[in-house]
Parts: sequence; C-alpha cells; structure tokens
Amino acid sequence: MEKNFILGEKDEPPSQSTPVKQFIGKPENLTVAGLELYSNLPLFYHQLHINRDVTSDPIPNPRLEHPRKDKKNGTVVSERMTAFRHKFYPLVSEADWNDWRWQVRNRIKSLAELEKIVSLSDDERSAIMAHEGPLPIAITPYYAGLLDPKNPKQPLRRTVIMTKNESIVSPGEEIDPLGEDQDSPVPGLVHRYPDRVLFLVTGFCSVYCRYCTRSRMVGNYGGEYRFNMNQWENALNYIRNHPEVRDVLLSGGDPLTLADEKLEWLISRLAVIPHVEFIRIGSKVPVVLPQRITPRLVNMLKKYHPLWMSIHFTHPDEVTPEVAQACNRLADAGIPLGSQTVLLKGINDKVETLKSLYHKLLKVRVKPYYLYQCDPVYGTSHFRTSVSKGLEMIEGLRGHTSGYAVPSYVIDAPGGGGKIPLLPEYVIGHENGEIILRNYAGKLFRYTDPDFVRKIEPEPVGVY
Repeated sequence: MEKNFILGEKDEPPSQSTPVKQFIGKPENLTVAGLELYSNLPLFYHQLHINRDVTSDPIPNPRLEHPRKDKKNGTVVSERMTAFRHKFYPLVSEADWNDWRWQVRNRIKSLAELEKIVSLSDDERSAIMAHEGPLPIAITPYYAGLLDPKNPKQPLRRTVIMTKNESIVSPGEEIDPLGEDQDSPVPGLVHRYPDRVLFLVTGFCSVYCRYCTRSRMVGNYGGEYRFNMNQWENALNYIRNHPEVRDVLLSGGDPLTLADEKLEWLISRLAVIPHVEFIRIGSKVPVVLPQRITPRLVNMLKKYHPLWMSIHFTHPDEVTPEVAQACNRLADAGIPLGSQTVLLKGINDKVETLKSLYHKLLKVRVKPYYLYQCDPVYGTSHFRTSVSKGLEMIEGLRGHTSGYAVPSYVIDAPGGGGKIPLLPEYVIGHENGEIILRNYAGKLFRYTDPDFVRKIEPEPVGVY
C-alpha cells in the first residue's frame, strides 16, 4: 500500500471513467426527435456546453419522478437527473454519471464551472471571487442537479454556495468552537468522552457545506492538518493502548470518500481491537453522492458488524430516488442508520419542513437521531437560529407525529462541553405531592410523585 494515501483536494479517487472533455458520442436515451435535434447542433455544443443561458430550461419536479434503473448495474436513475445530465453533461454516458469516482473527479469547483449551471447573484459571485483558504466550493454534478438555477434563496443552494456573510465574524464564533484540538491526544483523534473517540481520517469531502464545524481543516490541502498513514497508525496505537475506548466514530472530512480498499484497511484494524465493541461512520456521502453506495461497498461494510452509520441530512428535497436506494442498500446490509441534521435559519427551521424530512427518512429506514443547534464557527451567524426556535421545532414535532420521527435537540457546547440535550418545559411545577405536567396539546395533567407518597406513608409497627 502506498505510504500516503489519504485524499486531499488535489488527489482524486482512481477511476477508469472517461474524462468529460475526451468523451465523444451522443447522449443515450433521447427520443427520435431529440436525437435529430442533437445531430443538427453545432460542433462546439458536442464538445461540452453551449454558450447560452440554459439555466432557464425546465427540470422535472423531484416530487413527480418515476425513477428507472440502469440496466447494467441496477442503479436507480431519476427523471430529474436524467434531464439534468442531458442538458449540462450531454457527452457523459449514464455509466460514467453513475460512477462515484467520475462524480468526484468532475465536481464543480470554480466560478466558471458554477456559472454554467446556475445564474449567480452578485452576492454569490463576489464571495466566490474573494474566497481564500479552507472550505472551498465543491459540488458533485449529482447534487448540482438538485439546486434551483434561478433562486439564490433556495434551501439546498444556500448550503453549498457561499455568500459574503461568510466573511462576517460575529461575537462568540471561533475557528474551533467545539474545542476538538484541545482534546486531541494524537493528531486526528479526539478523546472527549470516557468510552469513545472521534477518529478524523480525512479532510476531503465530496461536497463542502457552508456551515461546516470543521471548516478550519476540510478542503485545506497543504494546511496544518495532515491526514496520512502515520496519522492513522498513531491513532490506532492510541486506541489499542486505551482499553476504556469501546466506540470509535470515523469522521473527517468524509470517510466514505476513501476507496473501498483503504476504508477496509482501517475498519479491519479497528475491528480486531478486543475492547472496541462497535464502529460508527459519520457521512454525508449517501446524500450528496449516492452513487458511492455500491453493492461492493456494502458487502465490504457488512463484514464488520456491529457497524452503525450517521448520515447528515438537511432538507426533505435531498431524499431523492437515488438517495433512497443508497439508504436501503445500507439498511439491507444490516447497518443501523441514524440522521444528524443541523438546524439552519431559512433552510429547515419550520416544523413542517423537518416533519417532511423525518417522515421521508423513516420510509428509507433512517432514524432521526440528532437535531443540532448550528455551531458558532467563523462566518456562520447567518445560518444560526435562536435556541428558542430549536425548542419550538421539537415542541412542534413531539406528540404531533411518531416518536421515531422526533430527534434529540442538542447544543454541542463551545469549548469542549460536549452534546447537551434541550427539551421544552413539560414539567410545569409541583403541588401537594403531585407533578403538574403539560402535554403536546397544552393541556395540564397531574401525576402523583411516588417519592412524596413514600414520605407520608406511616412506617409499619409490627406484624398482624
């Protein structure tokens, strides 16, 4: 195995896929009329993109899709993505589109590339032009197909395209708000809780979220954070030497951007440590790069049970036919799935939005696990809601939908305090040995406190 094999922004996963600019051929699956129209187009269109505003062309509504499957590998292909590929990537075969390595290699990472897909606002354009440092723009072609090309306020678009608000540092914001670096005994490993560790295995993501807690390190090729073989070995040795560690969470960056062989190399070494009881993977890949969840990957993962996965969902529009297939493949492999959602202002801070998301997740066997208050990392104040808004979300869910659809609302306390759960006030008070409770509908009920009853009962004085 090569010495340094962790992905950086200048490294791409290996693939046999044909690069876009070298592909010559007609888009498949077009109608006869469509093929005739395509044949009459000028040559420069066939080379990649035509020089016109194509963002106004209609894209099918994802809620009205009738997905089909790729005949070769059984991968679900939605009508929306088929239309998007034909419009913006007419020379790309369906096989390449469904190859996760092609998706990563052809991520949209520059202003020029992005402007071919969406009509940028002045705010977005100036922010991209002025950006320096970590957390660059990177969007998979698949996820770009979910963006509204005309509306800069669309929820999904706001999560992946920067604005000038990112340059504003508000009071209380920090570069490392959770204090992870201070709880790192060896590089890339965070040991905050007694029996579990966070293992950061890469700084690479297929898509960079603009509210990322680890914006200090992700996408920062050549920065101070190094992810390489030596870092992995040092972290593994630390875990081996600390028998109190029973739970290892792999994160980053995104662990699922590693090739199967590299990911298995790491998981297999964790799995043989006697005191490691189970392994978790934190990932957004099933959401932004569902093509990565291949039968080969899930067959590898299921060899290392118990293995759990936390998937980062943001909005109900992310639960597409492709994502549903990815989640079902993981669940069919026996991997328990939970969701982690960051509460974001103007994106998912309405009860009906979260309810829709959580209902969709349960249908694809993902349990809503955490709803996070947005961490106070540099340049994220425009995403952060009030805490009272978060409590309002939980109150609007609890009792109004299935308990399985209600996550825990938590604040990851700044400075290393860890996750602290928050709940609305359902205990109104105490009176005459009774607890006064408020239910989801606002009605009051009394419950006799057993401790109070025991205190007033007379002690037995003998046997009758």
